[in-house]
Amino acid sequence: MPRSYLIALFIGLPIVELALLFELHGMVGFFPTVLLVLFTGIGGAALVRRQGLATFLKIQHEMSVGNVPAPQMMDGIMILVSGALLVTPGIITDGAGFLLLIPFVREKIRFWLGKKLEEKVRSGYVQVNYRDVQ
Repeated sequence: MPRSYLIALFIGLPIVELALLFELHGMVGFFPTVLLVLFTGIGGAALVRRQGLATFLKIQHEMSVGNVPAPQMMDGIMILVSGALLVTPGIITDGAGFLLLIPFVREKIRFWLGKKLEEKVRSGYVQVNYRDVQ
């Protein structure tokens, strides 16, 4: 990811989030806006905890039967990112955080990431080297 995208993400996104919160404050008032931010943070954290625990148990089960829990581990990472987004005050980050809690959305993201990785490996952009150390 080039630097300009990171600058836009870490500087631009908070500015946009703040502007949206000011707009929401103008439409519904101060206390409803604060309550919405608190509700999404607390409610989101509870959902993240619940889904994170369920995913952890799925990972344990897959490992106990000898399977590699790659999809479940990807889900765990996306749920962790979702938690970070949900506790960050803002409309856009909350929307993205709640989207990542939807299993169907996570499945589509896993599929997209798999395709991107496959393209990179086929083009030779990504190389995997294995060395047996004894």
